[in-house]
Amino acid sequence: LQFVESGGGSVRPGDSLRLSCEASGFTGSLYAVGWFRQAPGKERERVSCINTDSTTYYSDSVKGRFTISRNNAENTVYLQMHSLQPEDTAVYYCAGDRGFPDGSNCRSALYNFDYWGQGTQVTVSD
Repeated sequence: LQFVESGGGSVRPGDSLRLSCEASGFTGSLYAVGWFRQAPGKERERVSCINTDSTTYYSDSVKGRFTISRNNAENTVYLQMHSLQPEDTAVYYCAGDRGFPDGSNCRSALYNFDYWGQGTQVTVSD
């Protein structure tokens, strides 16, 4: 089971980026997937999550700017990020786990996913 992130980069404030999380080794549609980020000196934060039924969750810090989506045919989950700000600078990770029928993988921001990608750096600066 493997997740691979891509799409990070260096952008200016106000720009957009789309991160991709490609899953392999299993049927992606059966897994809930979360996007997390960690900035230097800060704790890891869950920014978004998508359940197997495509119910989505967002942290207050990104709500209205980020959109999570999934393409089950491609076993890929995306994080579209708009209006990026310097405080969005971090290493972004995707993580997944087999989805629970009650959707609890995503309902709790503290849920600890089993499988993690290696991360992709997002840097927002002038």
